[in-house]
Amino acid sequence: MSGQGVFASALLGPELPRPETLRDPSGSRATRRFDVYRNNVAVALTEALAAAFPVVQRLVGETYFAAMARDFARAHPPRSPVMALYGAELPGWIERFPPLAALPYLPEVARIEQARREASQAADAAPLDPRALAGLSPAELAANAPRPHPATRCLRTRHAALAIWGRNAERPDLAQSPPGEVLITRPALSLRLRAAPSGTGATLRALARGAPLGSALPQDADHAAIFACLFTAGALVPQGDPEP
Repeated sequence: MSGQGVFASALLGPELPRPETLRDPSGSRATRRFDVYRNNVAVALTEALAAAFPVVQRLVGETYFAAMARDFARAHPPRSPVMALYGAELPGWIERFPPLAALPYLPEVARIEQARREASQAADAAPLDPRALAGLSPAELAANAPRPHPATRCLRTRHAALAIWGRNAERPDLAQSPPGEVLITRPALSLRLRAAPSGTGATLRALARGAPLGSALPQDADHAAIFACLFTAGALVPQGDPEP
């Protein structure tokens, strides 16, 4: 391992020895200074993850979250100085972390929080006004091909993850949400999150590929409910809008 690799590993692993070649300004081995720096890095990464995944932290407790964050940071050190999206791998890491196997809903809660963070950082665009489609004939409506808003995300959960998130994020309106699809978007810089009808995610994926509404909507889905969800959330942009 290179000197840089040894330094990085020791920085993220408090159980590892300090790099032997590290010296302070006097030429002595760096001990206390390195320990302070190592602790500051661990605290900074833990705080970044706690800010990104506040409900996950609340569910497992601050002490356990701090220990978990240190393990995660060793497996996934920052790859960029920009910390706005650090921790994107945390939901999948939690899913594979044996000590949390008794909380099968936790990875889904983490994915909701990660999707919210991605939506908050995504480009903005003017949402599609439903009135723009009001005068279209059925054939014209079926041929229309709006696109998902750049901030739109849709997840599917097997557990009541949205309800758990809502109860712990001061969103009582979501506290009874059933398992299923979750829509996250951010039109006009306003972050929105709600339960979505079955087939919403499939519709969005088809629209993202350029399919028109007539073929994007799953045949066995409630089309009216999907329309209502996407339009009220501002999750679509007009056909032909340039890529952000």
